Amino acid sequence: MTRGSIDLAKARILVTNDDGINAPGLDCLIKIARELSNDVWVMAPERNQSGASHSLTLSNPLRYREVGDRKFALDGTPTDCVLFASRHLLADHRPDLVLSGVNRGANMADDVTYSGTIAGAMEGCMLGISAIALSQAFTHDQAIKWETAERHAPKVIRKLVSVDWPKEMLLNVNFPDVEPKDVKGVKVTGQAHIDMLMDIVERTDPRGGTYYWLTYARGQTEPAEDSDLAAVRAGYVSVTPLHLDLTHKTAQKKLAHLFE
Repeated sequence: MTRGSIDLAKARILVTNDDGINAPGLDCLIKIARELSNDVWVMAPERNQSGASHSLTLSNPLRYREVGDRKFALDGTPTDCVLFASRHLLADHRPDLVLSGVNRGANMADDVTYSGTIAGAMEGCMLGISAIALSQAFTHDQAIKWETAERHAPKVIRKLVSVDWPKEMLLNVNFPDVEPKDVKGVKVTGQAHIDMLMDIVERTDPRGGTYYWLTYARGQTEPAEDSDLAAVRAGYVSVTPLHLDLTHKTAQKKLAHLFE
């Protein structure tokens, strides 16, 4: 089964993110969306939800507030935002496209499993809506080059929505940490695998209590040439098709023989 192409001139676009309603990346994505369509709605988390992954708020009530014209903040996760907007706020005319981001920092390789940005797009896909996650790579202690995403995203999105998609597919787009004029092109990539170096840092507060920070860093594994990580490092925009079905098909067939 496939999902048809989108006429952006007539499309309703829902914008969300995981960095929160006040994030500069959200402003960047709103500009991108408004270049594509005149029917743009925003529903983003009230607070930063980075690393929230595809989590739902099930034990607390959800509240939202109007921030501006067709712009709302929800006290929940990115998944909550897309679900709430599609099933309640815009229930009479659901979005044709969900755009999630632009994230502060790349979402590539194993990071996609943690990302609230990816989750926003994933929820759109699960609801039957075409969805794209967008992220801007950056170097710590340097200004984030939002102009790179802003300049290149409209052209990339127009091309992507001009073709049919498999119904269980969402797209993950990452922009390199270079000036807009220095982007080398666009590559369709696979998801890299990298070693994640997780650690727990212990600290003591002024009253003598112990608290902890969860930290992580990437290992030194060299990514495959056709991967998202390699493309972005080389100065290309990376477009990675992601799939909702996590089944390992080869193992499924192999394991089935154990129970015949």
